[in-house]
This record gives sequence, C-alpha cells and structure tokens, in this order.
Amino acid sequence: MKWNRSLRNTAIAGMLAIPLLLSACNPFAAKSSGSIDPPPVDVEYEMLRSLEAEEQTSLSTDGPMSTVYLENEHGLLAPVALRLPDEEGGTQLTRALESLVKDGPFAKLVPEGFSGVLPQGTEVKAITLQKDQQLAVVEFTEPFHNYDANDERKIMEALTWTLTEDPDIRQVQLWVNGAKLNEMPVDGTPLDRPLTRALGINLEIGNGTSLSLSSPVTVYFSAATPDGVQYFVPVTRFVTGSSDRVQSALQELIKGPAQGEGLERVVTDNTSVDSVEVSQDGVVTVSISDDMFDPGERVPAQMLQSVVLTVTENSQEDQVRIWLNGEKEVIGLDNQKYSEPVSRPENINQIPM
Repeated sequence: MKWNRSLRNTAIAGMLAIPLLLSACNPFAAKSSGSIDPPPVDVEYEMLRSLEAEEQTSLSTDGPMSTVYLENEHGLLAPVALRLPDEEGGTQLTRALESLVKDGPFAKLVPEGFSGVLPQGTEVKAITLQKDQQLAVVEFTEPFHNYDANDERKIMEALTWTLTEDPDIRQVQLWVNGAKLNEMPVDGTPLDRPLTRALGINLEIGNGTSLSLSSPVTVYFSAATPDGVQYFVPVTRFVTGSSDRVQSALQELIKGPAQGEGLERVVTDNTSVDSVEVSQDGVVTVSISDDMFDPGERVPAQMLQSVVLTVTENSQEDQVRIWLNGEKEVIGLDNQKYSEPVSRPENINQIPM
C-alpha cells in the first residue's frame, strides 16, 4: 500500500458525506518539510476496513433533489445537492433559484459553511422555458439589483450553473420586473447574449494569459466543510486554444489547485495521462498512470470521481471509464467499478446538515 499517507483523507472523501476521521496526513496537500512515519500495516488494514464500511453508507434518496451553486467560506461557488420541499404553486427550478437567495425561504436547508449569493429579498417571479432553444428566461423582483459590484460575476455564474444542471437548459436570459436586462444592473456586465456555461466558474486567469488565444476548461478539486466533510469545487482555467479540451483539463487537474483558496489535490503530481479515447457509443476511456498504486489495489473514490466530473464537464459525452497503470479492472473504495462506463451523477455533493 504505497498510498498509506493518503488513506485517512482520500478514502473518506470518496463518500463525500462522512466527516474526516483524521486530518493530519494529507499527501494531496502541499508537502511538508518534515517526514511523517506511516502507520503500521495492521493498523492501516483496520483503518481501510472501517473506512470501506462507512463508504457503503448511503444518503436517503426519497424525493427529488436539486443541485444548486452556493458560495463556500472561501468565496468559491460549489454545487450542493439540496432536497427542496415539493410545494404547491412553484416548480423545482423556481425552488432551486430561491435557495440561492441570502436568508431566503430555504436558508435552513443550506449546509453550514455555505450561503446563497442572490440579494436578500429577491423573489423569482417567473421561469419560462423555450425548449426549442434550450433557453430559460428568468424574471426576478426589484431586490435583485441590491448587490455589491464585486459579487456581480458570482451571481451570474451561480444562476447559470444552477439552471444548466437541468439537461433541457443550455442558455439563460435574465429579466427584472418585466424588462429584459441588457447588462447587469450594478457593474454593467453585458448581457447582449444568453448566458451559458462557457461563462466559466471560479475563474483563475494566470499572468500573461491571452484570452483571445485560449480556451476555458473546468476541473474539479476538493474542499472541506467546517465539519470536515469533503466536497467537489469546479474551477475554470484557460489553456492554449488549439489544445484537446479533455487532455488539457486533466493536465490542469494534475497541476492541482492554487494556494490560498481552501482547495485540495485530488490526484498526485506523479499522475500522468496515457491516452483519452472516445468510442463509437460515446464512452470516454481515460488511461492514467500513477506508481502510488499497486496492481489490483482499490483507489480513492474521490480521485476517480473528480476525473469523471472533469471529463464530462469538458466533453460532449456523459460516460467515462478509467484504466489505471494498464489495468482494465479499476475499483474505487466506494465499491464502484470505474473501468466500466460511469455516468456523470445527476446530483453533486450531497452534504449532510
């Protein structure tokens, strides 16, 4: 077991719903100048067994869930799956947007460490779907104008990414009190065309980056709630415009997160991408290498899940299979076989209250 130091964090992270049992030794974070002795093999084995047992615990799936984009304690947007009440007089989409309102009607359902980004008092007057254009026209009340200029882009991102979680929606148009917005009301960001996920989310723009010569890719890193529950956070970066998007996104995933954003590595910097192939039936096969893992060894689910999320975010396909170190039998600590086609989950980050 070469990855003993990662066991305590990454195995738990695969569940995304269980508090971290131990937090001291995380090899996916920055390396320490001092060395840490690994636990004895028998202790490690017992840890593995107990973590696997916990990973098999599942959350309740009663009733519909909505994935909404909320602000975490580091100011980043993250998807959070909420079980919103099925009330009369509103749709699931309406309730999803209402959950983005600060101190709004569903504030008590938002996990600790997260908050909505829409101004307090904002109401959703209507959502009209133009199915032929995959367009959602959303009308808000006047309080939508009452936000700080620094939050303008974050509001645009949260609305766009929340609505486009619906597979029938690709574009978003904003209205306030019966009038279409041609620009955002506070800082004047142009809205001359509908918003799409091409907007990006949690943008990282490096020094010297030429946006005209670059293309955006979105990758999924990890973060932790105040209670130690791991969850995924999307980050958009810019890569050379002629690059293959999936390959480029995986390379950015390997680079790891920027410092100071509360994000953690989900793969090591020893990981390499051997190939990315798309089959005729629309399955993306990602072959990676990492000498941290022995043949037949089960792999932290968080690592595998982040690859699935990153690939499907940057591809037209929604199914991924992963091969590791030439092995075509890859099983995660969540008992999922990732060497067979795995679909992008309908809801991301089911965080317990």
